[in-house]
Amino acid sequence: MSQKIRADQVWISPLNQHENVQGGFDRSRTVRFYDTTLRDGEQAIGVVFTAQEKFDIACKLDSLGVGRIESGFPRVSEEDTLAVRRMLDAGFSAEIWGFARCVIADLDAHIELGTEQVLIEISTSDVKMKAYGFTRDGVKERVKNAVQHARDHDMRVNFFAVDATRSDQAFLKDVYSLALETGAEEVSVVDTIGALAPEAVETMIRDIAAHVGAHVPIHWHGHNDFGLATSSAIAAVRGGAHWIQGTINGMGERAGNADICEVALALRCLYNMPVELDLSKAREVSRLVRNAGGYQVDGWKPVVGENLFVRESGAVASQFHIPEAIEPYSADIVAAQRRIVLGKKSGLDSIRLKALELGIEIPPESVPAVLSRVKALGSQSQRLVTDDEFRQITAQCSTG
Repeated sequence: MSQKIRADQVWISPLNQHENVQGGFDRSRTVRFYDTTLRDGEQAIGVVFTAQEKFDIACKLDSLGVGRIESGFPRVSEEDTLAVRRMLDAGFSAEIWGFARCVIADLDAHIELGTEQVLIEISTSDVKMKAYGFTRDGVKERVKNAVQHARDHDMRVNFFAVDATRSDQAFLKDVYSLALETGAEEVSVVDTIGALAPEAVETMIRDIAAHVGAHVPIHWHGHNDFGLATSSAIAAVRGGAHWIQGTINGMGERAGNADICEVALALRCLYNMPVELDLSKAREVSRLVRNAGGYQVDGWKPVVGENLFVRESGAVASQFHIPEAIEPYSADIVAAQRRIVLGKKSGLDSIRLKALELGIEIPPESVPAVLSRVKALGSQSQRLVTDDEFRQITAQCSTG
């Protein structure tokens, strides 16, 4: 479900056209997204989705255009089992993928529900294997048994190497080879604690792609511990990743996951890469997930922040009539409304624009007085001036 974004809706620097920026991307294919909001996203502290909320979110994810929805982990609770069952029965355009450890009982829970695709995970770094009490041979045995069990039940398998970026790379490649030889069709390169710099991400993806072969789709799964999840996802695409895994709002454990809508916007607008998401649905999905999770995001958050196209500064309001002077892309791309708000930082143009928006006629000679009162109220109350308060101020100033 690729969204059409016109060139005249994006107002970025011409320096982005340099070969050092645009080179290395395969634009013959569309970047696809595997959403893990319902599993990895729910690992955010204090977030618990009900079965109904998970189903409602899945419906919105499907309309957003994600290629795959990770349904969850049915062994966690009855609520999760119910949610997975409803998603499988819904007939979404998106594929529904299960999540399982290299544990036969995890797989059986999905097999019982009728899940046909499963992501199977196990740790491959020495530090995590030590924490779990695993050995390298033990990990290989678990991978082989789990993948074989899934394939025996006709499930498609994506092998997910936890902490891949901190793993011994020779051992990691051996485990990927084993998973593929046993029947896995895809592999995930996983930066579990966000420990890999974007430049290294591209190098690693290219190396893994050369190892597994061009016929094997590669997923990138990155976290945001250093604030680089979006950059790392872009680097992964440049390196040859076919799928980006992430969540809505970037939610997840610690600093969260890559935000799939941020990644899609950057890829499409800065790098001219085709993406499958319809970003006009992003804010709607974001609100639903926030409400279900009981949290808020910053007003200045990319793509979905409430203040991205709202202007208080008088200097900026003076440029409001030319969107490209104060914004890098059209509000229409993300179905946002451009508007003026009033407060301490307002200017004369702010007053005129707000009056026009509300259909209020202010005598030209009264505009400075209105501005003075708006700024005073904003400063004293330490908040924005409401539309009703603005109406009262204009009425008072217009009548003397």
